[in-house]
Amino acid sequence: MVSTKSVIATKSGLQYLPKSMDDHIDSSPNQELLPLTAKVNSLDHLELGGLDVPALVEKFGSPLYILDEYTLRTASRQYRDALKKYYPGESLVLYASKAWSCLAVCAICGSEGLGIDVVSGGELYTAIRAGINPTKIYFHGNNKSTAELIFAMAMGCVIVVDNWLELKTLVALQTEKTEELQNPTKIMVRFTPGIECHTHEYIRTGHLDSKFGFDQNQLNDVFTFINQQQVLSFVGIHAHIGSQIFEVQPHQDLADVMVDAMSTAMAHNLSIQEINLGGGLGIRYTETDDPPSIENWVEMVSKAMVNACQARQLPLPKLLCEPGRSIVGPACVTAYTIGSKKQIPEIRTYISVDGGMSDNPRPITYQSIYGVVVANRLSQPTTETVTIAGKHCESGDILIKNAMLPETQAGDCLVVMATGAYNYSMASNYNRLPRPAAVLVGNQEVNIILQRETYQDLLRKDILPERIEISKN
Repeated sequence: MVSTKSVIATKSGLQYLPKSMDDHIDSSPNQELLPLTAKVNSLDHLELGGLDVPALVEKFGSPLYILDEYTLRTASRQYRDALKKYYPGESLVLYASKAWSCLAVCAICGSEGLGIDVVSGGELYTAIRAGINPTKIYFHGNNKSTAELIFAMAMGCVIVVDNWLELKTLVALQTEKTEELQNPTKIMVRFTPGIECHTHEYIRTGHLDSKFGFDQNQLNDVFTFINQQQVLSFVGIHAHIGSQIFEVQPHQDLADVMVDAMSTAMAHNLSIQEINLGGGLGIRYTETDDPPSIENWVEMVSKAMVNACQARQLPLPKLLCEPGRSIVGPACVTAYTIGSKKQIPEIRTYISVDGGMSDNPRPITYQSIYGVVVANRLSQPTTETVTIAGKHCESGDILIKNAMLPETQAGDCLVVMATGAYNYSMASNYNRLPRPAAVLVGNQEVNIILQRETYQDLLRKDILPERIEISKN
């Protein structure tokens, strides 16, 4: 094992390794740039889960999503255990699977005692097939189809009601299908709490001008309507104020707003069993990012809920939260192979990789910034500033601007950090590129969890009408 002490000052890739390389007990995954098992081996290569990353690329190809099981489980456990430690009432962590919905991720989170938050019929189907107990699945979304609602009702999961149309549709469906459904459908009500937070405009969901949830001034009418419905089982309320949040005050304010809404529901003779404060804790994408730890966030949220209930002399509800990015984001990296280089004197040097906006659309969509290392020469000092470009026919297909790297050459293995959240889940086949494979690593073992798509997969749903004749000339 190469020592890091004498090399960190040279600004090499080693600086990104977790601060406590030999003891990860106290590490909060969302505060690290690389997964918790990251090490540099005797070949000067990056290791994850005890496996050589360039060797993984050689075996499975690139681009390649590499998911570290230890980091994923650690984040799940830290949320679960911190809630038990700081919240005196019942609690449940829900993994927000929109961050990355696949069988393996859902199953690992479920094995750690987490429930699953889904936002579509496809995510619900994935969670069910992963073995998640339907009673621990919560179905969100602002425009659920009738088919999706029927599916969720049949499965027995909790439906987080977002609007009047959905609420009235549920009543009609439950009334129509009373004989088929053994129990009333459990629902929560989502509303917009009117809390702003400093994050990207596209991912602020808690302010008043939002497509999500009922307005606060509608709650009296909503609770009155629900109280008149015998076919629905009202269990609680939900709000979410955004994602990639580093501030703590918005969630403290949210606890007060939620408990006030709880009082309003009780005034309408509705018993609130659960309050879901959403998620949103940020992660460290770059050196300058400084998010609160998972435990600190949970402690703050828990104490805010306890204080809000005590101030109003109300019983503690079951407390739910739904982190996604902070669970899976830091646990994964994406490995690429470097190809061409273009130098424009006194302007820019472009380095191209064999992926881009189809496997990571966040830079072009949100102007997101990532950290990067050359995985096959981890200790070499950074000597040049480059722009890392994808291979798509799109000028905006830029993964990272002004990245500091050692001098690279074609064939080097480039690793982009913290790509577990919203990378595969938002991936596309733009330019007809097959989506990458994903592997799970841990204890020196590797398992494929998503197979690499082939050209044949791209055409699997294509249909060429027989009446179209192709010219042979």
